[in-house]
Amino acid sequence: MLAGRAAVIAVHTAAMCMNGLDSTIVNPALFRIAEDFGRPVSAANAVETAFLVGLALGLPVAGWLGDRYGVKRVFLGALGAFTLASALCAAAPALAPLAAARAVQGVAGGLLTPVGMTLLFRAFAPHERAGLGRILIVPTALMPALGPPLGGFLTEHLSWHWLFLVNVPIGVAAVALGLFGLRGAQEPPAGRFDTTGFLLATPGLGLLTYALGFGPAHGWTSPGVVLGGLLGLALLGAAVRHQLLAAGPLVDLRLLADRTFGAASRLALLTSAGLMGALFALPLLYQAALGASALDAGLSVFPEAIGLMAASQVVDRLLPRLGPRRLALPGLLLAALVLAALGFAENPWAVRVLMFAVGLILGTAVLTVQIAGFSDVPGPAMGRAMGLFTILRTLGGALGIAATAALIGALPADSGTTPYRLALLLTSALVASGALLALRLPAEAPGPPPED
Repeated sequence: MLAGRAAVIAVHTAAMCMNGLDSTIVNPALFRIAEDFGRPVSAANAVETAFLVGLALGLPVAGWLGDRYGVKRVFLGALGAFTLASALCAAAPALAPLAAARAVQGVAGGLLTPVGMTLLFRAFAPHERAGLGRILIVPTALMPALGPPLGGFLTEHLSWHWLFLVNVPIGVAAVALGLFGLRGAQEPPAGRFDTTGFLLATPGLGLLTYALGFGPAHGWTSPGVVLGGLLGLALLGAAVRHQLLAAGPLVDLRLLADRTFGAASRLALLTSAGLMGALFALPLLYQAALGASALDAGLSVFPEAIGLMAASQVVDRLLPRLGPRRLALPGLLLAALVLAALGFAENPWAVRVLMFAVGLILGTAVLTVQIAGFSDVPGPAMGRAMGLFTILRTLGGALGIAATAALIGALPADSGTTPYRLALLLTSALVASGALLALRLPAEAPGPPPED
């Protein structure tokens, strides 16, 4: 039986692969799902929106739950819930139960990511984390990129039910391994549950995610989008004020005052916005400029995942030598140039090469930022810090997609490829703006602790 750090790696990778795959695998099957249930395709979008809203609901409470009940217990409980929800999705008799089960998947996924990262980062000292890039990159980059082609294959050759059934044996095996292989740890005092913060932050994030998700498709002036967005922003504004004043906040925003962690968290928001915005806009440009099919357009972004896989090797080798600042700063500037170049590339192979470069260069910067950001975070604060970091990164991705979609939709329909090119330039500007924050990262990589 695997024990210690090997079990942490195995269980974390299995859980995060399931979570990463499920974020994109359903997209190609929405038409078939709507057809099977006799509903319009627009109604089937509720399946994905339910997952994203559930994700937003789970993130704020992840840190407190880990401190209160133990990281191991919460992680395995969330993994079990995710696996059970996957089985319920596969067995759903109608669209509404499917969307409800997807919402449960989302809540469990919202807990899995920050709690799982806490589990992983606690198992490795700061100077050992550069090598974790090879682990982190598989669920965060490869699995979401594999989702659309795998989802299309399973839907075409088996049925959409298999999109969810594939999780069940993996999840059961991972929970069993975790029960026997993971070790519990002494957790910091959780304090009283911040009910006010929960009632403000959780619906605020959920409503804002709903508005950002439905805005591009339903129109930014539709009543549901406007009401959800405004109410979500109002609740989040009140939540921020409360979190800064509360003695035991649900999401400890005061962690952002730390020079390194604060810069890394803001960088995570900007880079996630730039990357997710580019992954949204590029397939649309590829179809508009080159007349490519939807499948070809989707496959055109796949080299980005291969570049990200290579980035993990770059970080492993160069971070200890160059340090976070000298590795992340040029990476962000080069990535901004590549994203801008994508807006003017029309040759299919040029697009693929540039997407590989995005994955390699931006991936190197993103992994460096994530590893460096937690170098000074003490173990007792790791859970809350990871929850806050994940919230900002997730919110950044949603904002990036919404901003590019709004820019594309704001220009006249007869503008040709101009809206898509401008959207990619916007993503370039978002990534480039992080260069100033990169100056706040440490110059030297974390070293081993001094010997007694």
